[in-house]
Order: sequence, then structure tokens, then C-alpha cells
Amino acid sequence: MSGSSNFRNWLVNNKLVIDKSQYNGKVPAKAYVILINHWCHRVILTISQISLIIMLCIVFFNVVLRYCFNTGIGAVDEVARLLVTCFTFLACAIGVRDHMHISVTMVYNRFPKGGKMRKFMDILPDISTLLCGAFFFYYGGSYMLRLMGLPGILPMTGLPTWVQYIVVPVAGFIMVFDSILFLIRVLSPDDLLYSVAEVDYEEMVKQQAAEAAKNGGKN
Repeated sequence: MSGSSNFRNWLVNNKLVIDKSQYNGKVPAKAYVILINHWCHRVILTISQISLIIMLCIVFFNVVLRYCFNTGIGAVDEVARLLVTCFTFLACAIGVRDHMHISVTMVYNRFPKGGKMRKFMDILPDISTLLCGAFFFYYGGSYMLRLMGLPGILPMTGLPTWVQYIVVPVAGFIMVFDSILFLIRVLSPDDLLYSVAEVDYEEMVKQQAAEAAKNGGKN
């Protein structure tokens, strides 16, 4: 019982099951959509982690073989390239979920908080990401399907050539999925899955200055 209870707590803490105690009565459909989103990200995160670990291990092993024993495994370089492609595209999709990609806020911060321009600029990244994800999904998937109809294998591993492009439409689908959920407000920017909320130091300094002026005025 203790083991199943710990596993249940792990699922709840990682947002992989619905915590029905947060709802009074029927669980809304929105909660199930968010649950599917969390599971999608858990799967691609696990694949990315495994790919990175395997790549580091086989590359290190091959370097040892080359420099210590004057030999090596030829297929390692090709496998490493496949794994790099895998976790690079999946990491790109993972970054969309918590808006972790690099952004420049110099113009954004010039507009008043809660104003129309800020609201427009809040959804602009999601629209851009949606278009980028749709590009990956459509053209990456089309190219992969085209290669599936052609003969050809990778020279070292003997795998079909289309294998190296599987991750592109997968990443594109996740990016489109996340962007749509943000645009229709199923997901909130505050609903973070991988990271913690960033501190707006400029806003914090303004608040501290306002509080200091208020306290000074009272004194």
C-alpha cells in the first residue's frame, strides 16, 4: 500500500493524474486536455533525456577506443548525429511549454502593464510558434513520408533514411498543441511544467521604490 501511495503522490506531484480534490463535483474537460498535454511532455522529455545520455556514453566510449586502443566503432558517429537531432528538436518543443526560449523585452516593457499593446504582444509569440510548429509538422512529415516510399538506408547503421526525420513532425505537433492551448486560454502562462516563474526585477525595483516613497511620506 505504501508503494502504491508513493507512486500516486509522484503522479500527482508531476501532474500526470488529475487531483480530483481540487474540484467540487465533476472534473471539467479542460483538466483532461491539460493532463494529455502533461503526458505528451513527460514522454518527449524522457526520450530527450535517454537520447542525451546514450549519446554521451557512446561518444565517450568511442573516444576511449580511438585514443587508447587505436580502434573505434564506425556507426557511433551516425548514431550520435541521430540522437543529437532527436533531443534538439524535442528540446525545442519542450521550451515552448514554459516559454523558455530567448525573448527580448526591451520594446515590450515600454508599454503599460495590462494595456492593449502588451496583451497583443503576449499572444504574438504563441502565434509565431504555432506557425513554426505547423511548418515542422507539415513539411517534416511530408518529407518523411516521401522518403518512406523510396529505397535507401543510412550507410553505417543500415536504418531507413526516413528514420532521422521522425522527430521533426513530432516536435511540430507538440509545438502546435501547446500554442493552441495557450491561445484559447486552456493553458495559462503561469502553469509551468519544467521551470519556476521568472522574477521581473524591473517591476520589483519599481514596487520597492514606491513602497519606500510611501513610507517616507508617512514619516
